[in-house]
Amino acid sequence: MEDMLLYSSLSLLLLLAVAFKFLLQTRTKHKHLPPSPPSLPILGHLHLIKKPLHRTFHRFSQKYGNIFSLKFGSQFVVIVSSPSAVEECFTKNDIILANRPRFLATKHIAYNHTTVAAASYGDHWRNLRRISALEIFSTNRLNMFLGIRTDEVKHLLHKLSRNSCQGFAKVELKSMFSELTFNIIMRMVVGKRYYGEDVKDEEEARKFRGIMKDLAGFAGASNPQEFVPLLRWIDHGRLEKRLMKLANKTDAFLQGLIDEKRSKEEKMNTMIDHLLSLQKSQPEYYTDQIIKGLILVLLVAGTDTSAVTLEWAMSNLLNHSSSVEEG
Repeated sequence: MEDMLLYSSLSLLLLLAVAFKFLLQTRTKHKHLPPSPPSLPILGHLHLIKKPLHRTFHRFSQKYGNIFSLKFGSQFVVIVSSPSAVEECFTKNDIILANRPRFLATKHIAYNHTTVAAASYGDHWRNLRRISALEIFSTNRLNMFLGIRTDEVKHLLHKLSRNSCQGFAKVELKSMFSELTFNIIMRMVVGKRYYGEDVKDEEEARKFRGIMKDLAGFAGASNPQEFVPLLRWIDHGRLEKRLMKLANKTDAFLQGLIDEKRSKEEKMNTMIDHLLSLQKSQPEYYTDQIIKGLILVLLVAGTDTSAVTLEWAMSNLLNHSSSVEEG
């Protein structure tokens, strides 16, 4: 009974301390901050956020202007909907706004916030950006993979044509575009397809698909534990344990791809082959962890089936169809 009273008292004191802290922060008058709606202690404005988010933000912008602020629990957020202000954020003030929030997801999955998408601005981030710009996203490197992109578009066209060979048919394009994206990325990275036909190792492909499904579930900022410290402290929903398990699984898979390439010493023109060749001359800049981090960023980006991705894929489909008709 005494132990129960002790734990209950400590829990109550902890909750009161947290609530008092957030109440003080809420009452503090911050000058020069964008306007915002009234907020609650601990939750901030989370109770006001409704889906779809863009409509909620639009409603706030109508009342508070093109630049307004919100508190997602303990995280301070500024929403900018003015094109001129957005341009200023990414030009004049880009360094000020370069740092990323430190989430549990980026701690465990993104190698303790060290990937180019999670690292804070500094020497390490600048080095990763240099590697990305020169060795991955340069015009020359991307042009070398043009054949892969063309071939994957052909695969998609053949699949669509089979579905409609008996007349008009409904197709679910979201999953097809997602598979197209991942096949392109992985053929560039390691020279393998993991979706559809021509999958050489079904077991490895199954593991990859499972990891991508799990990463998509944790992608973005959709976990309340990331914004309410109390939920993080008690590991509500076992979020941190699940992230650690996924991080280990992802790291083992990516390391396996690197080890396979290193052991076979193939002369394929894949991204891993290229980065491993650079590792021999500059081991301090091209460690296995940096290589895995670069691949991871590409894969996480591939989980985003946004309008930009769909527009890119549709543009390729239309261009390829036109070339077929002309031929």
